[in-house]
Amino acid sequence: MIRKMTEDDLERVLQIEEQCFYSNWNRQQYLYELNENPYSNLYVYLYNGILVGYFDLWIIFERAEIATIAVDPLFQGKNIGREMMQYLEKLARDNGCETISLEVRASNERAKNLYQSCGFIFVNLKPSYYKTKDGFEDGLFLMKGI
Repeated sequence: MIRKMTEDDLERVLQIEEQCFYSNWNRQQYLYELNENPYSNLYVYLYNGILVGYFDLWIIFERAEIATIAVDPLFQGKNIGREMMQYLEKLARDNGCETISLEVRASNERAKNLYQSCGFIFVNLKPSYYKTKDGFEDGLFLMKGI
């Protein structure tokens, strides 16, 4: 089940955030997204009542950007990411968006395979876009017409 994120979800979201990302968003950033960012659309994914995934889709006029998306590593491989991608694409389309975009780590093969299978194409390279424990890693900018 997918539903809108609330402040009550933040503890669990932050746990998943820390498991999935080296440079992760903090509570203040999520509070801003929830309460102040007019473009933000935060949702959570519940698996048997347990919050196991989330995403933030920015809808900015005729375009949508996936600001963040994550699935608890213990629940990856269960098509949860694909379901969230289908949901956010429908959300973007229903809001009149013409394109949807995202950035992904160049080394994140699982995510890249998911996005490519959802019809996203490579647009450009963002050198040293992501901070890692060992320095920086390139990001890939992907886009899809909807």
